[in-house]
Amino acid sequence: MALIVQKFGGTSVGNVERIQHVATQVAKAVKAGDQVVVAVSAMSGETNRLTALAKEMQKRPSKREMDVLLTTGEQVTIALLSMALQERDCPAISYTGWQVPITTDNVHSKARIEHIDGEKILQQVADGKVVVVAGFQGIGMDGDITTLGRGGSDTTAVALAAALNADECQIYTDVDGVYTTDPRVVPEAKRLDTVTYDEMLELASLGAKVLQIRSVEFASKYNVPLRVLSSMKEGGGTLITAEDKFKDSDMEKPLISGIAFSRDEAKLMILGVPDKPGMAYQILGPVSDANIEIDMIIQNQGVDGTTDFTFTVGRADMEAALEILQSTASHLGAREVVSDDTIVKISMVGVGMKSHSGIASTMFKTLADNNINIQMIGTTEIKISVVIDEPCLELAVQSLHEAFELDK
Repeated sequence: MALIVQKFGGTSVGNVERIQHVATQVAKAVKAGDQVVVAVSAMSGETNRLTALAKEMQKRPSKREMDVLLTTGEQVTIALLSMALQERDCPAISYTGWQVPITTDNVHSKARIEHIDGEKILQQVADGKVVVVAGFQGIGMDGDITTLGRGGSDTTAVALAAALNADECQIYTDVDGVYTTDPRVVPEAKRLDTVTYDEMLELASLGAKVLQIRSVEFASKYNVPLRVLSSMKEGGGTLITAEDKFKDSDMEKPLISGIAFSRDEAKLMILGVPDKPGMAYQILGPVSDANIEIDMIIQNQGVDGTTDFTFTVGRADMEAALEILQSTASHLGAREVVSDDTIVKISMVGVGMKSHSGIASTMFKTLADNNINIQMIGTTEIKISVVIDEPCLELAVQSLHEAFELDK
């Protein structure tokens, strides 16, 4: 008997018919002998509807009250799914995040999980029930309702799997696994049977929409086998696990596992900054203090005693970061501040590139052959990222996918 945590996202529970379908899938797993805990999102469109209501009340809604409001979406789903399971003679009980409890820090809208008390869930499972848990939410140390931010339901599922010592965490979504790149951009993209935690961490952080990075971080930290499956069709999906799984393989891991890209990018440049120690901190510190995540960073030293500093943030944070940077520029005596939200980031990811040279040169040559200009470059052991103009995105991804023969 295996203990499985299953997660169903917004499209999988988008309406009553789909919730009925999910109930059938869960009941099937139970009848096959598995113990099942389910984490669910709000029904598709519900979060947007609630957000729109909030903005009718406040121009900038209180984050605390938004957490109280948005968590009602998952509460609807868990109750409906539990009812549907009970109709299938499958005993089920629903819990909100604070009923479990899933304890988080006190940061509203972007809370991080501190602890999950699995005793109540394990007792219900031992009694033969399916436990349906609201994803995306928890309770702060101060007793307030909190939400986990983007991808919070995935994070909830993996954290539950870790806390309950589950045999596998299954993420059901509208795709049937992890692909070499987005099939909507490259129709020849192939589904991968297995991906390492490291590769999936890079793909998730670089814009792959299948999983959010925080859920993969949890899986890697607690060694939770993670499987991405389709809620719409049968199939084995993609298993995300430790790199050690590949050591016994007779064939080497491919050099490149996938190409990720992100349109959610903006570039900020502060030009003509005095070239003195501590400038990087004085520029980036206030941005970080505003809880704005900084990604790629480039510093160019000039010959006139000044330096140019460039970094990227999410597009939604550009205006706030720009306001902070303009204030910083005035304080530091910088020459100019420039912003650009028409860029994208493309990344080649693969553990195989650790031991192979020539990946970067092939990537750069492919882009040059297609007259695509590279604005920024970043590398790690298993990743090469470039920033380019947004109109070049599809051509770049298609050309790189072909150049590295990922369709074979």
